[in-house]
Amino acid sequence: MKTYSYGRQSINKKDVDAVVSTLRSYFLTQGPKVAEFEAKLCHVTGAKYAVAVSSGTAALHLAVLALGIKRGDQGITTPMTFVASANCLRYVGADVQFADINSSTGLIDPTEINKKITKKTKVLIPVHYAGQSCNMEAIAKIAKKHSLFVIEDAAHAIGSLYNGHPVGSCYYSDLTTFSFHPVKTITTGEGGAITTNNFALYQQLLMFRTHGIIQKPEIAPWYYEMHGLGYNYRLPDILASLGLSQLSKLQHFIARRSQIVKKYRQAFAGDSRFTVLQESSQSRSAFHLFPLLLNLKEIKKDKKQIFADLLNKGIKLQGHYIPVHLQPYYRELGFKPGDFPIAEAFYTQEISLPLYPSLTQLDVKNIIKIIKNTVK
Repeated sequence: MKTYSYGRQSINKKDVDAVVSTLRSYFLTQGPKVAEFEAKLCHVTGAKYAVAVSSGTAALHLAVLALGIKRGDQGITTPMTFVASANCLRYVGADVQFADINSSTGLIDPTEINKKITKKTKVLIPVHYAGQSCNMEAIAKIAKKHSLFVIEDAAHAIGSLYNGHPVGSCYYSDLTTFSFHPVKTITTGEGGAITTNNFALYQQLLMFRTHGIIQKPEIAPWYYEMHGLGYNYRLPDILASLGLSQLSKLQHFIARRSQIVKKYRQAFAGDSRFTVLQESSQSRSAFHLFPLLLNLKEIKKDKKQIFADLLNKGIKLQGHYIPVHLQPYYRELGFKPGDFPIAEAFYTQEISLPLYPSLTQLDVKNIIKIIKNTVK
């Protein structure tokens, strides 16, 4: 029986050769490949500066550090995301607030953001869920009105567009963060990056990435100074070389993902058991995920049983996400069920279908058939 997971890396000989070449080179880390990867990210996103780091979580952490967010400040993000989007605020001692989502897209609702802003609010962290950009025009207007920073969490959205601007261009934000985990559109194994158009923020990111240290060769070849409490969030050259190779195939990956999504939408959009998320005319998604909502009133089985039945038939689904405010850690901070009802209802219905470039047309047809025959 052939099995399918919800996501999977796409690695070919070109990727392997790129990594092997770096393994045989003088630098395994802190060498030229990281700078090359960062330059390529700038080319892809249109941003002036890019800083490659060890993970998407590290990217978020450095972003809030660079902005000077601290204890007593507050940031607003979505509950429909991975915990890192909120945790990055807690790492610097700041408070987290959530704003509920739009049920038809899974994206943070700008109207709900407005309701949550207080005098403590300093930063907004919208998440481009599944690859589709949030309504950044509206979010940027809110930020400008209240003098707030904006960090775009684009872990799902390398290669996506909004109003014709590449996600990561920072046209509507101060910083954008990316993740290159193996299930993302491109991968460096583990890794992430931050883009910005602000040189001062760029310098802060570079400093915090490497222990808060600044090299001072004008004083002596070996001389350095620690100017802040930084971290070892560097990306090795080995992984940067994989990222360079993957970036060269980004448009191919997006095209194939789009073809698969089109098949899914055609298969499930007219079926009363399912609801397909809406796509904004302002956004062109790179489709990291294909979330499908189960209309549970039309189905006899619950979500847990559907997961189990599909796993027995070779399809390993995933759910994106358990709302962050329902996690035990955040409940201890005072959040509770019912606080964000749209996100909670979305979670009870959502399943993420297999989506990666190596799926064949026959694979997609089989996945659709198995799901339709199982969800009853």
